[in-house]
Amino acid sequence: MSRNIEIKARIDSVERVAAIAATLADKGPIEIAQEDTFFRCTDGADRLKLRTFAPDRAELIFYRRANSSGPKESFYLITPCATPDVLRESLTLAWGQAGRVRKQRRLFLAGRTRIHLDRVEGLGEFLELEVVLEEGESAEAGIAEAHALMAQLGVRTGQLVQGAYVDLLNASQRT
Repeated sequence: MSRNIEIKARIDSVERVAAIAATLADKGPIEIAQEDTFFRCTDGADRLKLRTFAPDRAELIFYRRANSSGPKESFYLITPCATPDVLRESLTLAWGQAGRVRKQRRLFLAGRTRIHLDRVEGLGEFLELEVVLEEGESAEAGIAEAHALMAQLGVRTGQLVQGAYVDLLNASQRT
């Protein structure tokens, strides 16, 4: 499985952070509309989601990461899919849905790091960093890189959040 170091943080403005990200990035911005359908998993650290981009283009993504707010290692596997509606129905029947997340993502690439600026329906604006690790590379190197980018982007540790967007949405609906 592939690995990366991830952080998620609430931000006050996608536009403000995008202006900084543009100065750091090698590529971007790339605008992406995404709908993620999460399916129930028995282990709280595991996630399975179907990320749909178009009626004939999606990715089934399994990932495992701790539910903590700081930079954390994530193991993931991505499988392309050309029939997302059929796959969503099959997985829903087998496992049940945990929820759906709709977002508009602005993607920047800074070296090996994906900078995601997300407007999440029902939640607000967020930054995600994904520092892609090489095979056998220590997590510490990616964590250091994530901390350095957080500082450059003006993100403080108090802004970090834990869990997936689906967890935040489900929690907000319970209150």
